[in-house]
This record gives sequence, C-alpha cells and structure tokens, in this order.
Amino acid sequence: MAEPEFSATGVRIDRWARSLTRAGQVVVQDGRVALLTSYGREIDSAPVGAVSAGRPWFAGADAAVARFNGTRYRLTMEQRGPGRERPSRRFLEALHSAGARLS
Repeated sequence: MAEPEFSATGVRIDRWARSLTRAGQVVVQDGRVALLTSYGREIDSAPVGAVSAGRPWFAGADAAVARFNGTRYRLTMEQRGPGRERPSRRFLEALHSAGARLS
C-alpha cells in the first residue's frame, strides 16, 4: 500500500446539521478519498474523480465542503503548528493533483 497523498486526523465531520465525529480522519490514497471515524470505521468513500470539494465563502479558513456520492459533508480541519499551510487547502490541492494524475 502506497503512502497517502493526504491524511488529516482530528477532523470534525458534519453531514450539515448533524455531527458525525469530532475526531475523524480524511485520507486521499490510491485514487480514493475516505472519511473515517476516530475508530477507523468508514463513514463514506469514493473515487477521487467522483468527489467535488471546495471552500465555501461562509466557512472559516479551516473548513472545506466535499460531496461524496451526492452527500455533502463539512470538514473542519485544525491547523497544527505555527507557520504551516492550512489543512483544508492541502486537502483541496491533494484532490486536484490526484484527479489530474488519474485523467
């Protein structure tokens, strides 16, 4: 198994009004994106090409919105350590680059 292109832990994952986990994980690996609970149980996953994601204007700098199989999730990723790039930006870049490699 290859090293993940992106992995973030401690991610709050909401299905809009409902919080699914406050310490989840987002992984982009082998052409798939997976949302996992803190125990490693899969919430949802899809091929990179089937996931649309972006940063909504109404969300904070640490949030992203992703659509998996027609279901919208709000992902809130905290920045860890001073001077590091925002995890939500790295997530969107990893999706873009993984999608470009698959095309």
